[in-house]
Amino acid sequence: RWIAGRARARAARGGARSTRAATGLYDLASNDYLSLARDPRLAAAASAAEREFGTSAAASRVVVGTLPVHEELETSLCALTGRGHALAFSSGYTANLGLLGALGGPGTTMILDEHVHASLVDGARLSRSRTLTAAHNRHDDVARLLAARDTPRAVVAVESVYSVLGDAADLVGLAAVCAEYDAVLVVDEAHSIGVHGAGAVAAAGLAHDPRVVTTATLSKALGAQGGAVLGSGDFGAALREHLVDSARTFVFDTGLAPGPAAAAAQAARIVAADPALPGRLAERSAQIVAALA
Repeated sequence: RWIAGRARARAARGGARSTRAATGLYDLASNDYLSLARDPRLAAAASAAEREFGTSAAASRVVVGTLPVHEELETSLCALTGRGHALAFSSGYTANLGLLGALGGPGTTMILDEHVHASLVDGARLSRSRTLTAAHNRHDDVARLLAARDTPRAVVAVESVYSVLGDAADLVGLAAVCAEYDAVLVVDEAHSIGVHGAGAVAAAGLAHDPRVVTTATLSKALGAQGGAVLGSGDFGAALREHLVDSARTFVFDTGLAPGPAAAAAQAARIVAADPALPGRLAERSAQIVAALA
């Protein structure tokens, strides 16, 4: 009865969802920004990995689930983004949950932009940290909250390109604020890596900044499945080891399947080798806008 009541409330608010397959339509809602999900090069890489390693990692990566294809993926992501260290997760959602959970605790203040993805909100909640919300795209509000904090550690979480409005964060300004107040900046690049080549963090000149931590999904522009946390410098190296030891969505989850891992690695190599690819996306977007107008 409770579930039925919740369903009626959602329907009254227009919040009911469907998982029916959409066929015979023009797709303007896909996350496959670069059309790599059907690229034969990705399919071939996934097929080869499955023939060699099987269809599943078959264990947590801290047991016997780490395969050469995972290391290949992490190397390819570092080469694409200019970051020094990477750790692959089973999804972008679990990457955000694991990262914030591992960085959080009673001694950490989490500050989230009010438009961040649900995975960052859930990660902050699960971290048992004091969590505050900053006005959207206002690094002066982030500075105000950091100045008032009473914990030894602070994490600021934003998206480089927001899925809510499609606007971009001022990463340079945010990085300066975090440096001033000794905070770690977490940038979710789900809608930026691939779409903007190496991503917005690299474009902002922050790829080698150890205070900036990047998370990414491999299921959007890279056309595969999985997620990753990336960092640089000594802190990036230490963070990777910390996540291996304490990120619950890494330790207690089966590793990313070999097929998607290989496909994502191939996609990263394609994007790195073809800097014109994101430009073609912009051209097609402009064509659609002009046609609809």
